[in-house]
Amino acid sequence: MSKSAWILGGVWLVCLSAEMAWAQSQAASTGGIYTCVDRNGRRLTADRPIPECLDREQRELSPSGTTRRQIGPSLTELERSALEAQKRKEAEEQARIVEERRRERALVARYPNKAAHDVERAAAIQLVDDVTATAEKRITELKAEYKKLEVEMEFYKKDPNKAPMNLRRKMGEIEESVAEQQRFIAGQEQEKRRVHQRFDTELAQLRKLWDAQRVPPVPPSAPALAPAPAGAAAASASSLPAR
Repeated sequence: MSKSAWILGGVWLVCLSAEMAWAQSQAASTGGIYTCVDRNGRRLTADRPIPECLDREQRELSPSGTTRRQIGPSLTELERSALEAQKRKEAEEQARIVEERRRERALVARYPNKAAHDVERAAAIQLVDDVTATAEKRITELKAEYKKLEVEMEFYKKDPNKAPMNLRRKMGEIEESVAEQQRFIAGQEQEKRRVHQRFDTELAQLRKLWDAQRVPPVPPSAPALAPAPAGAAAASASSLPAR
């Protein structure tokens, strides 16, 4: 082989080596390195996600060796469903807490003190009492009508079966109406107890919220002064003018 052929072959090899080095540097600058420790404790490294570590965490490294990202273990369908259910539960709990805080703020804004709460309790109870009073008034009217009918029934005292059917029907209707009004009044008494219970529960919650508002914020503590060194104290004392 001639000397010129050897020279040309050497130039070709140098160019090929340069091209390969440039290609490798380009791949290294754009690609990542994946590393993990498998179930047997071996540290594995590859240029793509490692199949042996699909069940555990992997790290993607940059060419400089810093961590680009952490890749979590691949989950089964059951594990993924359980994880999604847990996330939904946490989101629902967070939404519940946010809604509870909103209601607490609205409750305090509506009742800034116990006097305001007592006023609304009294108004709610008064509404029930007014409805009850209307029913009691109706019972009084029905009893007055019944007394008039009883006067008519006096003529048939010896044999009530001879009383006109219309008279007996009216007396029966009044008796039924009185019983209905009495049941209604009993229901209003239960409603009054429910109103008191609701306001009692609100008041217990409001007391805690009011107390939390009255607690003053804790001021930041001042940094403690370090004691002066003994030598400095002695020097300061010696600098005082003698009397």
